[in-house]
Amino acid sequence: MLADFFKRFAPTMEAANWTERLRAAVGALIGILVTGYISRLALGDSFALPLLIAPMGASSVLLFAVPASPLAQPWSIIGGNLIAAIVGVTALIWIPDLFIASAVAVGAAIALMITFRCVHPPSGAVALTAVLGGPAVHAAGYEFVLWPVGVNTLLLVVAAVVYNNLTGRSYPHKPVAAPNTHATKDPHPTSRVGLTDADIEAVLRAHNQLFDVNPEDIAGIVREAERNAYRRLSSEITCGAIMSRDVVTVLPGAGLRDAYALLREHDIKALPVVDGDGQVAGIITQTDLLNLAMADEEDRSVAEIMTRAVRSARLDTPIADIVPLMADGGLHHMPVTGEDNRLIGIVTQSDLIAALVSPELPAPRRRAKAVPA
Repeated sequence: MLADFFKRFAPTMEAANWTERLRAAVGALIGILVTGYISRLALGDSFALPLLIAPMGASSVLLFAVPASPLAQPWSIIGGNLIAAIVGVTALIWIPDLFIASAVAVGAAIALMITFRCVHPPSGAVALTAVLGGPAVHAAGYEFVLWPVGVNTLLLVVAAVVYNNLTGRSYPHKPVAAPNTHATKDPHPTSRVGLTDADIEAVLRAHNQLFDVNPEDIAGIVREAERNAYRRLSSEITCGAIMSRDVVTVLPGAGLRDAYALLREHDIKALPVVDGDGQVAGIITQTDLLNLAMADEEDRSVAEIMTRAVRSARLDTPIADIVPLMADGGLHHMPVTGEDNRLIGIVTQSDLIAALVSPELPAPRRRAKAVPA
C-alpha cells in the first residue's frame, strides 16, 4: 500500500530517446543564448534591468522539450507572461507587504491565465519576479512588462518556432490528422465509429480540470493504440493473403485509349504501370482518365498522366497497416511488390472489405459473455 502511494510520486511519461533529449537540450541552449545575446545588443550592458530573467529558463523547458503541450504554445507563453508581469507590478504598487503582494500576484495571475486560456507555469515565476525582483525592478514599474519580460518572451518564442520546425517538431503544435481527400465536413471514415472526439471532450469536461495535452492529441494517440492492438490481433492476415495475383497492367508507352479499354474490359478502376522488367513505374486510375478530356487527349500516353509516387505494400505487410491509408488517405488500390519493386499483386478496397468481414479475423472489441452457473 505504501509502495503504491510513493510510486505515484514519479511521472508515468515514457522517457524519450537520446536523439530527442539532445534535440531538446540544444534547443534550450540556443533559445536562451539568442534571447540573452539579442537583448544585450539592443539594451547594452549598462541597462538597469536584468537582460534575461530566470523564468525564461523554465519556459525553455516547455518550448523545446514538450513543444506539443498546450502550456507551451505561443499564446500561452506570451499571454501568460504579460498578464503575470502586469499583475505582479500592480500587486507591488498597491500592497505594501511583499509576501502578501507575492501571494496575491501569483494567485491572480493563475486565475487570469485560466480565464484567457494562456496557462503557462513559468508565468507564476514572472509574477513573483515582479514583486521580489529588487530595487531595479521596483523602480521600473510597468516598464518591466516590456523590458525584459516582453522582449525575452518574444525572442524565445521566435527561437522556438524556428528551431522546433527545423528539427521536425511542429510548433505552434498542430495535431497530426489524415488529410480530408474529399474536402467535405464529414469526419474521416476511421473516426466515425467507436471513440469520437466528442466522447473525449465530454470526459474532459466531466473531470473539470486542466490536462496538459490537447483533446485532438488524445484522440490520435488512442486511435493509434487501437490500430496497434488490431495489428497485433490480425498480424496473420497479410496483403499477400488477400491480394489479387492476376493483375491487369499497362506499359508506360501505351495510349490512353488502350488503358481506358482495359479498364472497361476488366471492369476495374486502376491499372498499375509497369516497365519491361515488371517493376512498378506508376499507376493510372479511372479518375485520371476522367480528369482529361479523352476526346481531345487521345494522342497522349499513359506515362504522361500516371501517378509516379506510388504507395505499395509487401507480401508480409499486415492489412492493419493499409487500413488507414485506404480509409482516410484516399487510396483505393495498393500494389504489392517484391524487394526489387517488381509487381506481384494488388490489394483493392474490395479485397480489404472481404478480409475485414472474414470470420477468421479476430474481433478485438468482442465482449466476453457471461457463463451460466
